[in-house]
Amino acid sequence: MAKKSKKAGDSSIVVNKKARHDYHLDETFEAGVALSGWEVKSLRQGKIQLVDSYVLLKDGEAWLIGAQITPLATASTHVIADPRRDRKLLLHKRELAKLFAETQQAGKTCVCTKLYWKQHLIKAQVCLARGKKEYDKRATTKEREWNIEKQRVMGRG
Repeated sequence: MAKKSKKAGDSSIVVNKKARHDYHLDETFEAGVALSGWEVKSLRQGKIQLVDSYVLLKDGEAWLIGAQITPLATASTHVIADPRRDRKLLLHKRELAKLFAETQQAGKTCVCTKLYWKQHLIKAQVCLARGKKEYDKRATTKEREWNIEKQRVMGRG
């Protein structure tokens, strides 16, 4: 019998909410992540932070930089755990070429917005993004608050 997750359909490990706040997300890609054993065990416990992470494209490869995976206290003693090491993202050559071409344009960058389980594999959602200006952030906040107020008024009526 298959093991059921705590929420049906929710396979997210971590979501980078700051990326949605700081960037306009244009196009998403699904990438595999090259991890070691202790990192997978830590991810099962949810001990990861994506807040200051980004994706670096160099030498025809994509790397996840700045993601912090905290090692468990019960991690193997013969392995030296580096919580902030660079992790390779596994993408198809066509996807890498598209990401590289798009990031060469002015104002575009590549960020990791989410890590999640897909069956027994850990996948990363990588997005092409354009930076938001300060007034864009204020407009987003104002729109969100207006939608909440609108729901409140509609619920009472």
